[in-house]
Amino acid sequence: MNAEMLTMLDYLERERGISREILVEAISGALLTASKKTFATARELRIEINAKTGDIRAFAKPIVVEKIANLHDEITLAKARQINPAVQLGDEIEIEVTPKDFGRIAAQTARQAIMQRIRQIEKDMIYEEFKDRAGEIVSGTVRRFERSDVIVDLGRFEATMPSRERVPTEEYSVGDRIRAYVVEVNNNSARGPEIILSRSHPNFVRRLFEVEVSEIGDRTVELKAIAREAGARTKVAVHSSDDKVDPVGACVGMRGARVKNIVRELNNEKVDIIRWHSDPQELVKEALKPAKIHSIILDAAAKKISVTVSKDELSQAIGRRGQNARLTAKLTGWDIDINEDKSKEEAFESQKTQAAHSLADLLGITQEQGDKLTKSGMNAIDVIVLCGPEDIAGVLECDQETAERILEAAKAHAGGSTAVA
Repeated sequence: MNAEMLTMLDYLERERGISREILVEAISGALLTASKKTFATARELRIEINAKTGDIRAFAKPIVVEKIANLHDEITLAKARQINPAVQLGDEIEIEVTPKDFGRIAAQTARQAIMQRIRQIEKDMIYEEFKDRAGEIVSGTVRRFERSDVIVDLGRFEATMPSRERVPTEEYSVGDRIRAYVVEVNNNSARGPEIILSRSHPNFVRRLFEVEVSEIGDRTVELKAIAREAGARTKVAVHSSDDKVDPVGACVGMRGARVKNIVRELNNEKVDIIRWHSDPQELVKEALKPAKIHSIILDAAAKKISVTVSKDELSQAIGRRGQNARLTAKLTGWDIDINEDKSKEEAFESQKTQAAHSLADLLGITQEQGDKLTKSGMNAIDVIVLCGPEDIAGVLECDQETAERILEAAKAHAGGSTAVA
């Protein structure tokens, strides 16, 4: 047993990185639990292992009595005085109770318990090493797949990237080298500590910027807000309290080198870097660029911002499947409502209505007839006089006599009106 014990200690210390003292303590506890039934006397039993020689000894503390009533917990005065002549009745005395075949028994009964304890020690080591690393970026190798979860080898430990934390557009293969964000280290699992990784978390992008942009690392530039739809697009708002520092330029880097490194790590995910404004209206304008905003209305009570843009700019402002509008809302924390600016159309309709009113008054016709003439292009007296009675009758669906009367009225007012629509 000695040689086998020493070999096991050497292997576990060398390969698993567990100190020999912890291993000896774990093995002692496992042997104590697994071997109690093999001892005749086992009161306050303890196991002693020599870490250098591998010798295993067992000791117990029975109570000294005149006559034994409980063999498991007691020893006679005569036997006790053979060990310690000064012992008295009622005293405790430590005696060695190692069975002759204890080495074989220990090897058979304790191996499984020992390995269980070793696994628990490893789990505790995982938790101790990673409990303060939540929020960091780590590198690892894709080891295997468990359903849709990715198991990543981090060296001495394994981590899990659940399907919810994967980027939908990314595919992984066994052996791929990847970087990921440590979302949490969970020690509540029945399987022991779990290291949860993510490549879709917005803070993964935040940490990449901190690594690539030295100004963010030294707090010259502050990353104020971030909104992400993993695999598609990310918006980042940056700010610098130093007027001499351009926060957007610092993040982009010389010839775009810095942001290119980040985009490459994100597998060509689009990254928009904008200047932060404390005024939500100004921040919305920055976030929706290059779309030009015609008007913006803020409703502080409902925390809603209504934006109007031209018809040509509408699709750009909303983005593909509403993506630009959604990311802007996430970035600012306000509900964003983007609508087409119809002020020109409304002004045009107003002019047409005014023209119809004018025609109706001058020609002595109904408002409905004035609307029909305006919509047909006969929107002014000078235009109507150039038309024939049959043209007017066709538009108004009236008889020839009514059309001639309208034409005469128009001629009477000719020269005093101009086209308004």
